[in-house]
Amino acid sequence: MLDRIAAAAVAIESDLASVTDAASLERFRLTHLVKKGTLQTLVDDLRSVPKEEKPTVGKELNSLRKSVEDRYTTLAEQFNRTSDVPELDWSLPARDMSRGATHPISAMIDRTIEVFSSMGFDIAEGPDVEDDSHNFGKLNFAPDHPARDMQDTFFVHHHDRSDLLLRTHTSSVQVRVMEAMKPPIRCIMPGRVYRNEAVSARSLAEFHQIEGLYIDKGVSVADMKSTIMAFARKMYDASADFRFRTSFFPFTEPSIEIDMSCFLCSGKGCRICKYSGWLEICGAGMVHPNVLTMCGIDPEEYSGFAFGFGVERVVMLMTGIDDIRLLYDNDVRVLRQFP
Repeated sequence: MLDRIAAAAVAIESDLASVTDAASLERFRLTHLVKKGTLQTLVDDLRSVPKEEKPTVGKELNSLRKSVEDRYTTLAEQFNRTSDVPELDWSLPARDMSRGATHPISAMIDRTIEVFSSMGFDIAEGPDVEDDSHNFGKLNFAPDHPARDMQDTFFVHHHDRSDLLLRTHTSSVQVRVMEAMKPPIRCIMPGRVYRNEAVSARSLAEFHQIEGLYIDKGVSVADMKSTIMAFARKMYDASADFRFRTSFFPFTEPSIEIDMSCFLCSGKGCRICKYSGWLEICGAGMVHPNVLTMCGIDPEEYSGFAFGFGVERVVMLMTGIDDIRLLYDNDVRVLRQFP
């Protein structure tokens, strides 16, 4: 049996010497390393070796098998590394350097912050996971207020609390700012908000808002109108006209919706403004005295206004994108249009 092992070792060594590529290595494997190959045949025949010789014969056979398997593995790794290296065509021209771009939503937020900062507004941020008090209660939403039905809420399960939710608007940041600061207050609040809405071409369950707050002594509706008009003329169209419509928000009184003449068609009517010549740009209103009181500000001494708008909607207006989902699909054909 020892002679057979020695002869097999010589034959295997000879075959290894002839291995020059992956194909010849595969032929070697099929001859010596498979179930009916040279080494396994020797292992099967070990059963016929006398008991007293088995330790010696088994040691030699195991040594041969380990040596062959190790050399096979080394050669396989060598040929795999070689096959993974692509063939280079040195005559090909160099590739152009590809550059990334700012996402249109981020660009819109950055531009909005830039405009409001130039008008003296600070930036405020707050948590995405809020409590009912900051998201609804201190914004004049009574527990049974029908306005709560206007915003479908994602509630957060917590073993100790039942009042946690994903904020439905960045107005919750306004509450935190009023609690933490004394007037005068002048800041904007950009951020993500969440509502349990069906995803469609016009709506998402997660989107962005930018809200603003200005509180000081003697702040009036005229201040609110002039501030928003100044922003819109700097942001969209320096020659824009405006109109103001009455509306309702629980946290402001009076409340208004603000339209501006379509900056895409100069008010003549187009597909984007639905041929009306007007674009709705934001909702606003004077901060309700109840809100000021609940946030620790004396409504007899101070007044203020708040406003807000959705970022995605503005991006769609300014780019002509007619499906909000395109802003989040990571389709480079869309994103490459915005350098």
